[in-house]
Parts: sequence; C-alpha cells; structure tokens
Amino acid sequence: MEIRNEKFEVIDLYRDKFTRPRDKVIKKYQDLVSWTDRIYIISPVWWFRLTPRMEIFFDEVFTPGFAYKFVNITKTYAYPKPFLKDKKLRTYVTHGAPALPVLTLYVNSVKLRLVMGVYSFVFGWKLSLFTKTKQFWSVPFISDSKREKYLTTVKRDMKRDLGPIIEKEEKILAT
Repeated sequence: MEIRNEKFEVIDLYRDKFTRPRDKVIKKYQDLVSWTDRIYIISPVWWFRLTPRMEIFFDEVFTPGFAYKFVNITKTYAYPKPFLKDKKLRTYVTHGAPALPVLTLYVNSVKLRLVMGVYSFVFGWKLSLFTKTKQFWSVPFISDSKREKYLTTVKRDMKRDLGPIIEKEEKILAT
C-alpha cells in the first residue's frame, strides 16, 4: 500500500481511550469511515461474539443517521436503509474453537449475526458480505504452517483489492 502511495489509517480499539465520554473518538472513527472506500475488520471471537470494544464500535460508530436509517413500511414496521453501501468491506475473525461445532451445532451464529445483524443494516444486502467475512479456526492450537496459510489468505485478499502490481512496483519489491 505504501508503494502505491495508498493512504490508510489503522484503528486500534485497544490503543484508543474508550472511557466515557467518548464523543471525540467516535467522531474520529466516523470521519475515517466516511473518508475511506475500504474497511478491514480483524477481531478474535470471544463467547461467540467479537470483542467488547468491537461491539461498542458497531453500536456507537454505525449509528442511525450516520450508517443507516429506518424507512417505515407501516406504523410499526420499518427496514434499514444503509448509508455505507458504497464501502468495500472485508472481515477476518479468529476462533479458538474448531470449525465443526461452530458451523454445525451453533449454525455459524457468529458470522450470521455479524453479516445479517450488523452489516446488512450498514452496508446493505450483498453476497460479498458473506464471502468476504472469513473465519480462521483453532488459532491457539494450529501449527505455524497453518497460521502462515491464514496470513497468506489475508495478503492475497489485500493484493486482490489493490489490483495488479505494475512493473515499477515489482522493481521496488524486488530490492
């Protein structure tokens, strides 16, 4: 990204001050979300949800009026109209659990809640929200080679998002 002079910002929810009042940091995050065209969310899964700070980010940054609004169908029913549907989103979540029980017994509830319960409100209904939300399994217990495969997946996705490498960039990367 630096070779291409791509501007990017990293939000580290555990670095930033999250005590109340947090109006300034929330406004900063909303400005960054408005500014960017690509969002990458990376989080471990704790108790079948993302980390508490990630959940606070969703609750307090992706608010009605900023990220979506409700459009009434009747007096008592409405649907969410997303305001961020032009953003490209990728999500990587790491599990301590193996895939089999999460995908079967728990019906992939982590990914379903995230995509259908958060992202559909904010980014709209897109198949890519499912395909670009990737889960990495048994992370504390895997081999280094498996961990490297997971990291390669992230690198490959980012290269895909940035487009093909041009000759000038190949020369810089080779040095």
